[in-house]
Amino acid sequence: MQNVRRRKTNRQSKMVLLLVFAVVIIVIIACGARSISLNHQAKELAITETQLESELKSEQIRTENLENREKYMKTKKYIEDEAKNKLGLVNKDEYLIKPKEADD
Repeated sequence: MQNVRRRKTNRQSKMVLLLVFAVVIIVIIACGARSISLNHQAKELAITETQLESELKSEQIRTENLENREKYMKTKKYIEDEAKNKLGLVNKDEYLIKPKEADD
């Protein structure tokens, strides 16, 4: 009778050991798969980060250029340049010389 009990206990302990081993293997596989997935996601995020940083730098340069243009547009020099270019106006001490148009 004791032998029968030992066999049952021996079998049960082997089954429990196999079950625990299977669970551990499944957990290891799941962790490995998740690790690979997270590594891939980290690479994608690093690429996105560099792209966004370059966009940020270009937008900062653009902002700086716009601010400089705004400052220039508030100056008297800008007003004079626009009056000369768009309206054809000149200062009192200047002469406007236009080339003759060729007759075809």
